[in-house]
Amino acid sequence: MNDNTTIAGHVHSGFQPDSSMPQDAEAILAQNRESWNAIADDWFGTTALPEYGCLIPTEDELGLFGDVSGKKLLEIGCGSGHSLLYHAKHAAELWGLDLSDRQLENAGRLLAENGFAPRLFQSPMERDPGLPKDYFDFVYSIYAVGWSTDLPATFRLAASYLKPGGTFIFSWDHPMMHCVGPENNRYVLDGGFYDKVPICFEKGGAPMTLTNRRFADYVDALAAAELVLEKIVEETSATVMDAPPSEFSSKYYAASKARLMPLSFIMKARKPGNTL
Repeated sequence: MNDNTTIAGHVHSGFQPDSSMPQDAEAILAQNRESWNAIADDWFGTTALPEYGCLIPTEDELGLFGDVSGKKLLEIGCGSGHSLLYHAKHAAELWGLDLSDRQLENAGRLLAENGFAPRLFQSPMERDPGLPKDYFDFVYSIYAVGWSTDLPATFRLAASYLKPGGTFIFSWDHPMMHCVGPENNRYVLDGGFYDKVPICFEKGGAPMTLTNRRFADYVDALAAAELVLEKIVEETSATVMDAPPSEFSSKYYAASKARLMPLSFIMKARKPGNTL
């Protein structure tokens, strides 16, 4: 263990500025950490397994993990710990990493209250806080990788944590989400698909920054990390598609929009080799 580790809710902060990272990335990480600490309680339990995202098929429907009995699982951007709890009754080991101290406090408490003792690390996902290499059967991230300031570095680290033959699963906003907006009760293209400038906004009054990315950026980062892409899910849940058409809504995550395009996507990749 090191100073970045917490077990069953005892959080030890290990976040220190990294001079090797661009200063704008350092500033973004510091601000995002502060903001998530401020709003963590308000987002307790949101976007967690079995849900992968917004109005997209669930893990109960997709079965991307399969049987996790006795497996070692690491969640990147574990938030309040609800996705870890989803697997807790079957997995042999639960590990989590998050930028926010408050999120980890909540995760540790949630899992401890349910009788589980996870290993939790406070760190940016772009940086290795001392996690074991070639160790995990599954590394996954539910709606968190979009916060990475360095996607190739994040995926290289994810690959290094996996056993040969291990699985990497992640979900995020569909790349078109930042390009489509409401206008006169219809959806129009109002943003550049190729724009990679930082997106600055507020959640609960807390300023945050992330970067829009294309599918090619995710696929290229997987390839650079020598991970083999096995599946992409970009579809809207049957509960939305089979329901009567909903009224138009200008909300970012709207069922009326989801009937026209996927709001979220999932990718599943594998580290080459045979499972140890």
